[in-house]
Amino acid sequence: MTATPSKIPVSVLIPAKNEEANLPACLESVALADEVFVVDSQSSDRSVEIAESYGAKVVQFYFNGRWPKKKNWALDNLPFHNEWVLIVDCDERITPKLWEEIAAAIQNPDYNGYYINRRVYFLGQWIRYGGRYPDWNLRLLKHEKGRYENLKTEDVPNTGDNEVHEHVILKGQVGYLKNDMLHIDFRDIYQWLERHNRYSNWEARLYLNFLMGKDDLETINDDSDRLNRFIRIIRNPVQRKRFLRKVWVWLPFKPALRFMITYIIQLGFLDGRAGYIYARLMSQYEYQIGIKLYELRRFGGHLNVSPKSVNPAQEVSQIPKSN
Repeated sequence: MTATPSKIPVSVLIPAKNEEANLPACLESVALADEVFVVDSQSSDRSVEIAESYGAKVVQFYFNGRWPKKKNWALDNLPFHNEWVLIVDCDERITPKLWEEIAAAIQNPDYNGYYINRRVYFLGQWIRYGGRYPDWNLRLLKHEKGRYENLKTEDVPNTGDNEVHEHVILKGQVGYLKNDMLHIDFRDIYQWLERHNRYSNWEARLYLNFLMGKDDLETINDDSDRLNRFIRIIRNPVQRKRFLRKVWVWLPFKPALRFMITYIIQLGFLDGRAGYIYARLMSQYEYQIGIKLYELRRFGGHLNVSPKSVNPAQEVSQIPKSN
């Protein structure tokens, strides 16, 4: 096997906000990169201090509530020294074997980007079943060739300033790396629930877009030949997942279905207690999406909007007085 150089000509992009628990392990895992950027969103903890102590370049991102969000803004504006950029979340780790593979992959002139598979850990355990593995993400790319899709969800409040489930649109050929990255969140279940509460706002808007017939399949591949759409859906895991989601949104009893699919059909029970808890939480997550979708449809596509203005003083005056 080819020896890995001391520094690999790759720029790492890490979006962050209040990630002092996860940043040390993440930054240690990308130490082989020639350059590391941490794009912060005014963290109130020690995130910036930690990033700088590892030699990362810290840049502040100020979200104005409109497109672009953090990753696309960074791809547009950061002064990368290298052609290749590796996008890593704070709760992800790049293993030495994956770095060796990356060092070789970026020498291949036939590809402009690579999908990397993730191993998701939950409650300290690799969730191998329940639909969590494989989990392909396009994270290594020539930064001038790719940008994240815009799914028209940024108008929904409390979704955060960072792209989460959007996919990269890449010009040119895409390959697949064999070694996995690790997804290990050192924070507790409270943080998992808080994060998925935000995600469900995003998902509800996406469900509404699907119900309104907004076809976004082309956003995840710049090939405009509609005749080959079915072939692309079969071959591309990201396109296949998006297609299935468009079908899923029309199904009834989605929370119960999500549990049965995750825990039984996708063999989540083989992950033991952690697999059961994960399946239950994903069922709850689906219920949250459904409630917020109902809210969006009831109030004209807006969350947290009352159907009429309320005068607090008038409301209080109408409360019966106790004797």
